[in-house]
Amino acid sequence: MPRPTVHRTPFGSTHGTRTDLWTLDSGTGVRAEILTYGASLHSLTVPDTAGTGASVVRSLETLDDYTAKHPYFGAVVGRYANRIAHGRFVLDGAEHHIPANDRGHALHGGPDGFHTKVWAATQDRTDDSVSVRLTLHSPDGDMGFPGALDATVTYTLDAEGTLAVDYASVTDRPTVVNLTNHAYFDLAGHGDVLGHRLEVDADTYLPVDDDGIPLGPPAEVAGTPFDLTTPRLLSERLATENGQLRAAGGFDHCWVLRDPGSGLRRAARLTAPDAARVMEVWTTEPGIQVYTANQLDGSFTDGTGRRHERHGAICLETQHLPDSPNRPDLPSPVLRPGETARSRTELRFPHLAGRDLTA
Repeated sequence: MPRPTVHRTPFGSTHGTRTDLWTLDSGTGVRAEILTYGASLHSLTVPDTAGTGASVVRSLETLDDYTAKHPYFGAVVGRYANRIAHGRFVLDGAEHHIPANDRGHALHGGPDGFHTKVWAATQDRTDDSVSVRLTLHSPDGDMGFPGALDATVTYTLDAEGTLAVDYASVTDRPTVVNLTNHAYFDLAGHGDVLGHRLEVDADTYLPVDDDGIPLGPPAEVAGTPFDLTTPRLLSERLATENGQLRAAGGFDHCWVLRDPGSGLRRAARLTAPDAARVMEVWTTEPGIQVYTANQLDGSFTDGTGRRHERHGAICLETQHLPDSPNRPDLPSPVLRPGETARSRTELRFPHLAGRDLTA
């Protein structure tokens, strides 16, 4: 079996700082491209059951596209992914304020969050995997968050075609941290994902207000369009008359995964309309935010000129639950000196199992 490889190519510069594109190649058809800008997943090529490869994530074409304001295509978002109500929280008796950038609330770490930074990168390899390790220093007070934070994100691609993303953070003062990847997935490239089927391993989700802030405790999915405990056609779910769907324009909600604290387990399974590609998301995190690209409007294009339209992709963001810094009833996102906040997410492609990966 061919050995995985890793290599780096320049991808322009921003404000005098060079950015690079790192390519992780399994040698068996799966290939990931990682940008140091935003630690972004720029491309993820996956063969279908017939052996035809195509990227399953939506991307932008140039560095200028990425440095302009965009809806987080492929980026690692932080210091706190998802929303913090009114951009404020209290930690150990001190109130902290994060700049509001979404309807009066703080989203994905504020306007100059981790998605706008150039991360340092190094490579690693073993006999059956290759990795790129990205690091970022976030100073005390960055976007209003307390404590200097050192974050590490490691993308690892193995010979079987699994892409793992490992997150690790340390701090010198108590803070909150919640990192995730904001890739937009499209397994078929048909223009929208309404023909995809989605299964989420969760019995509850967080209803939200019109601004996307959780209203209260988790609610049962049974009897609602949020019941994805068996594979469901996205077009059927999104067409259901429901106040939560109507307010968000689709799914933009966090499901509370089963067995919190039990380690790596499956969170979701996404299947292309013809089942030629299947992706499973595995994670150690307590939740997964499902976002059906409700706000994409054709303003952004990829390198082929294809426009990114509404419901043209789906985000499956493994993470802590939204507004957790203000919700002591939810799993705590607090990180203290001497601790390391760790999480792992894996993208697996079970349709490749049993296929001759050397062909």
